[in-house]
Amino acid sequence: MGKTFSEKVLGLKAGAEVRAGEVVTVSPDYILSHDNSAAIIKEFKKLGVNSVRCPKKLVIILDHVVPASNEKYAANHKAIREFVSEQKIPNFFDVQQGICHQVFSENGFALPGKLILGADSHTTSYGALGAFSAGIGRSEVASLWATDEIWLRVPETIKIEIKGRLPSGVYAKDIILKIIGDEGADRANYKAVEFTGEAVRRLSVASRLVLANMAAEIGAKNGYIVPDENIIPWIKERARDEFEVIASDPDAGYEAVLDYDVSSLQPQVACPHTVDHVKPVSELEGIRFHQAVIGTCTNGRLEDLEAAAAILRGRKVHSQVRVLVIPASRQVYLEALNKGLMSIFVEAGCLILNPGCGPCLGAHQGILAPGEVALSTANRNFRGRMGSRDAEIYLASPATVAASSLEGKIADPRKYL
Repeated sequence: MGKTFSEKVLGLKAGAEVRAGEVVTVSPDYILSHDNSAAIIKEFKKLGVNSVRCPKKLVIILDHVVPASNEKYAANHKAIREFVSEQKIPNFFDVQQGICHQVFSENGFALPGKLILGADSHTTSYGALGAFSAGIGRSEVASLWATDEIWLRVPETIKIEIKGRLPSGVYAKDIILKIIGDEGADRANYKAVEFTGEAVRRLSVASRLVLANMAAEIGAKNGYIVPDENIIPWIKERARDEFEVIASDPDAGYEAVLDYDVSSLQPQVACPHTVDHVKPVSELEGIRFHQAVIGTCTNGRLEDLEAAAAILRGRKVHSQVRVLVIPASRQVYLEALNKGLMSIFVEAGCLILNPGCGPCLGAHQGILAPGEVALSTANRNFRGRMGSRDAEIYLASPATVAASSLEGKIADPRKYL
């Protein structure tokens, strides 16, 4: 029997033939952290080690509360900057750069065949570019800083074959919400998810990142899409290291194979308070909300902003809705500016925020009050995620959020296309 992508990558890193279920000791290519680096530094110092084992592997990107919103966050950022300087960590991105997953990808760290571990659950994102990437805990990251080694269990793999051609007004976000709604938030606990099929091969880099990013919301350890001729040029343009495309063997053993045909898929919406509480937009039209969010590490890239701007162009958002637009990175912000998208958003009545996580984590910008409802392009809608535990969050594509912002209630974007 052949091997899956995950078995191959972890076997190469372990220097041995491995199968799903085995535990291996490996050394990652890159180790990601963000504002939580402040907490990781405290754990690191408890280990009694003075120096990071391999500083060039660390990638630290400040993005969660940027710029700092209070003295506590400012102190954390200060501690991180001092640690970076002291340890001579070369890959540091300060508050002006954007969301860690976008910045990491844009700067050529996310590469095919690499093993990437990060102190963020959506580290799964880089599987869209052919990496084995997974989120781990802060104490594990501290230990990695000190030893450059970690043990991982080789995950079983669920193959999701996505067929057909996406209808107009339906996007990668709708695909992954449909899958999560059907399969449940724990379907892939500590398993790998491999996205394949003709529909996936047609997706852009940005859209593939949506699938891999939200693989975490099915419980997956990692998500993966084999890089093909459509995205290899994008990767090569940014790559800061050599890489090798690794793919599952044709006769690889899968825990399950799931088939989806998206030809008749309609826009999907995740309802409060779980990501797998998903319904088609037709069942939710008319639900009113107070705040809209277009951005985050899931849907804050240029094509997402373009989809929203196409609907908002020449129109005004509803007077009772606050619409926050957050580019995923400074690079995306510049591209959007050059294309005139920001003018469209401002003229429509939107509020533009600096690149970063914004209201997604509920720490500063765009906090919800008790009783308020949000419609967001983010990846999570747990109770209290964006502030008050008595608020509600719906999740949808940028197009659905933009169309709904015009009406002040959940609406089908296809009527505006």
